Amino acid sequence: MTSVGSDGSGAATVAQVLETRGEQVAQQWADLPLFRNVYTTGRDAAVAAAHRLVRVLAEVAGHGRLDDTSAPDFERVRPHLAQTVTARNQSGATLQQITAEVTELKHPLLEIVARESGGADGAVALAAVELMGTLRVVVMEIALSEGAELIDRQRQQLLELSTPVIKLWDRVVAVPLIGTLDSARTQVVMETLLQAIVDQNADVAILDITGVPMVDTVVAQYLLKTAMAVRLMGAECVISGIRPQIAQTIVQLGIDLGDITTRATLADALGWALEKAGVSVVVGQG
Repeated sequence: MTSVGSDGSGAATVAQVLETRGEQVAQQWADLPLFRNVYTTGRDAAVAAAHRLVRVLAEVAGHGRLDDTSAPDFERVRPHLAQTVTARNQSGATLQQITAEVTELKHPLLEIVARESGGADGAVALAAVELMGTLRVVVMEIALSEGAELIDRQRQQLLELSTPVIKLWDRVVAVPLIGTLDSARTQVVMETLLQAIVDQNADVAILDITGVPMVDTVVAQYLLKTAMAVRLMGAECVISGIRPQIAQTIVQLGIDLGDITTRATLADALGWALEKAGVSVVVGQG
């Protein structure tokens, strides 16, 4: 698709208006919600931000690629918009609200362009509309990307919260695993556990799979990799929570846990760890 005015007049005139009347455009944009809602500390900051955007858009129009969001000029637009979009996202604005606020920027620009061009050249108006329409697309791309990144961060935080490392005894830590294990969660488990081994100077790490509903070859590989990583850190790894059904599944699948120590319950694993540490546990009777 070729932009209106990409061979001449329309885009070039819009570029000229943005260059010569940029301050006027910026002043009007600063009073609109997109900038007013972000730069709440003072109008001067809103005007300065709007003016930076106007200057970059003038360069976009000057090169005539008004509908190409991947054009180098539009890539330069993105940093100017990212801060504003991020701030609106953080304030709770929806994608619809943000894009509506961007759309409002079109009206002052069209009025100034019409006045400067005498209002008779339809190509100029179409070029201005196309430029602002592409700007709206860029904002939507930024907002959607930010939303995806936020979801990823929240998912990572949930994974970390769902895999707490517990200090059971001096130099003994445990990770109670609950639910299904996948590659992403296993990576978080490994990283969290290895860091805890360093922080706690732990000699024994217990992986408790009592809450894991099923162990197949994939899950077993995850557990083995974690156990190997623990050993590389100079600590012993014990897998606890080996219920009869899981033990049968492991045998039927021919899964070799190697020389990894296993115990039926977390209590058994802790007892084994304390025994290795030379701690005697006396069970009181009453």
